[in-house]
Amino acid sequence: MQEKNRDFFDENILIVDDHPLTVEVHKEIIANTLVKKNNYYTATTAKNAFTILQELYKKKETLKMCFLDINLPEYPEENIKSGEDLALLTRKLFPNCKIIIISMHSEPLWVNRLIKAINPEGFISKSDMDAKLLSDVCNKIEKGFFYYSNAIIKSNKVIIQQNVNWDEHDTKILQLIADGVKTAHLPKVIPLSLSAIEKRKSNIKRQLIFNTGSDKDLIDKAKSMGLL
Repeated sequence: MQEKNRDFFDENILIVDDHPLTVEVHKEIIANTLVKKNNYYTATTAKNAFTILQELYKKKETLKMCFLDINLPEYPEENIKSGEDLALLTRKLFPNCKIIIISMHSEPLWVNRLIKAINPEGFISKSDMDAKLLSDVCNKIEKGFFYYSNAIIKSNKVIIQQNVNWDEHDTKILQLIADGVKTAHLPKVIPLSLSAIEKRKSNIKRQLIFNTGSDKDLIDKAKSMGLL
C-alpha cells in the first residue's frame, strides 16, 4: 500500500491489478491526467485491496475512484472470490466512489450481469485498453460522465436489445427525450399512445438505470452505452 503526503493531497484513488507493472503504468497515466492531486493506493492482490478498503473506511476517509481489475485471485478468508466482490464491497463502503472495472472478458451476459450488480461509472475491456483510452476515461468520469469502452458497449447492447425487444420506437423515444421533448408530447411524433410510450420508457429506464435517476441520467447512460 502506498500513500502520498496528506498535507498536499486530499482525495484517495485505489488502483488494483495483479500485475505490478500494470499498476504503476496506470498510476502514472491517471496521475498525469487528473486535474487535482490525489493520494494513490495500490494493490496487487485481493487481500491487499480488501485491507486498504477497510482501513480507509475505519478512518472515515472517502474514496474518489477505484480502478479495479475484475480478474483477481480469490481471498477466501474474507469470502472475496474475485474483483467483482471487491467492487461490490467498494460500492457498499463508499457509495459515492467512481468505480472503473477493467477486464479481459467482454461476453454479453457477463458484462450485463456486472453492470446490473455494480453499475460502474467506467467499464473497460482490456482489448480496447491503451494509454489514450485510460486518459479519456479519467477525464470523462472526473466530469461526471460514464465511460464504457467499445467492446463493452457492443456486448451490453446485444443483451439490452434482447431484453427490452428494442426497436426504432425505443430509440426514437430516447432521442426525443435527449432533444428536450416532454414525454406528454411524444405521441405527436411517435405513432403510439401515451400509455404505451410511458410503458416503454419505464422498461428502458429499468434496464439502463435500474429505475433510479432523472431523464438526464437516463440519456447520459444511454449515450455512454452507445444506444444514442
